Amino acid sequence: MKTLRLTTLVAAFLLLCANGIQAQTTQTKLDQVELMKQFVGTWKFDIDKETTISWDMKSFGIGMEGYYRVATKETTDMEGKQLWGYDENLDKWISAQMMKGVALQLYAHWFTSKNKWTTISYRDIANPTSDKWDMEFKSADVLTSSWIRNNKPVQVKTFTRVKE
Repeated sequence: MKTLRLTTLVAAFLLLCANGIQAQTTQTKLDQVELMKQFVGTWKFDIDKETTISWDMKSFGIGMEGYYRVATKETTDMEGKQLWGYDENLDKWISAQMMKGVALQLYAHWFTSKNKWTTISYRDIANPTSDKWDMEFKSADVLTSSWIRNNKPVQVKTFTRVKE
């Protein structure tokens, strides 16, 4: 009788421990679509006193469309358009970028927390240690973009939302 009671107690204890361990590893799935809505708006980064990057993101159906421009004074140095869509199967945003004079570029984007997301070239998705960008909303109006190459930061830009 004691052996049966002891065996039952040990089994119950192990079952409780297993449930506790499993509960701790369960992660809430991030709503990638809702989180990316934070990005809609116009963002600006001053490279220097005369050169500015502006990035305008608008809702487009269930995705987004973007336009970016690098300008020195009133002269456009570079510009491009983007189309962003959410892929339910991958649980990632996919964007296509066309820059004047440059071939089509594809990127994958996904949130890793409520205010951080990772961007990686679609061709490098199997090798995320090459180039990637860690994006972070520091506030509703401040976004940082950290370019990472071989797991080392190369450049950090801070974009601010332009109030309309």
